[in-house]
Amino acid sequence: MAIFFDNNSTTPLNTIVLEAMMPYLSEFYANPSSIHTAGRKVREAIDVAREQVADLIQAHPSQVIFTSGGTEANNLAIKGAIYGMELDSIAVSPIEHPSVIDVVRSLQKQFSVQELDVNSSGQVSTDSVVKFVENNRNFLISVMLANNETGCIQPVSAIAEMARSSAGFMHTDAVQAVGKMDVNFEKLGVHLMTLSSHKIYGPKGAGALIYDKAIDIAPLIFGGGQEKKLRSGTENVAAIVGFGKAAELAKEKLKESYTYLLSLRARLETQLKDIPGIVLFGGKAERLPNTTFFSLKGIDGEALLMQLDIQGIEVASGSACGSNNLQPSHVLEAMGIEETIAKGAIRVSFGLQNTPQEVDELIDFLKKFTNISTSH
Repeated sequence: MAIFFDNNSTTPLNTIVLEAMMPYLSEFYANPSSIHTAGRKVREAIDVAREQVADLIQAHPSQVIFTSGGTEANNLAIKGAIYGMELDSIAVSPIEHPSVIDVVRSLQKQFSVQELDVNSSGQVSTDSVVKFVENNRNFLISVMLANNETGCIQPVSAIAEMARSSAGFMHTDAVQAVGKMDVNFEKLGVHLMTLSSHKIYGPKGAGALIYDKAIDIAPLIFGGGQEKKLRSGTENVAAIVGFGKAAELAKEKLKESYTYLLSLRARLETQLKDIPGIVLFGGKAERLPNTTFFSLKGIDGEALLMQLDIQGIEVASGSACGSNNLQPSHVLEAMGIEETIAKGAIRVSFGLQNTPQEVDELIDFLKKFTNISTSH
């Protein structure tokens, strides 16, 4: 069986989550908008899931808008706030997920768009935020809580405080952070937060936008008025139920999960130091416990990824949503990493199903691969 080290792209569906979903794929099939008994029962299941998701990030259930995933939630957050609040400008970091960067780019003909600076450790420069805030009013800033490639945690709370001090608004994509670190919506001080089910051992096809109810959001999808008239469409009930159960489990196991994932990362990075030519990205910054992004000097990352795949070890070269792009990681480019090094980048992201023995197998292969490559 293959060793899956690509958990930042997706996680395996927890069997407990699957069990919670199954009745809503068969027995309880009514439309949750129906007012009869069967419909109300399904509606109750969505309400429970909303409470579970809200509880994970210490928000109120009324602040949860269910979506089809993180990408839709990011679109709703940015476009919804820009149009709903009639804002003038947007600031975004260059290390964001494509579902943020591409949304912002689509708006640059209508609104003023500014790219924030990133340091060599992979963190957004708060100095560049200060400059933006000083020169703009009526704005939105979007900075992710933790980067999906490097795992670097961003100074979101500080940036949110700057935004609020100038009557601006703040969105954070917390898709990678939730379930791996403590995330508190209120304490972060953001107005909008994006979540995704399949990053926390839940099903694909469910996500959420958490919002401060003081903010006006313009809907992107019109129709039946589901989800507080902010996201129309009959709900994906089974996926939402699964999302709720996954959120409940993530909260229950957070400390245990953090400790275990961190032990796997430490085991990998300790042994990586013994391999000549290793470059670790974001190693000086605070990072997610499960993520290691590195490069082997003089070795092509795509070739290494394919050789690992042949051996049954599945890793990534960066963001899964950009994996068809042969260009070096846009995150590493923003960090000022030399292109030849960036092209050798490999991301290992651990999940709770991974074992120390699997880490050792990866290290053994890397040592053999580097020996073969340097001997030619």
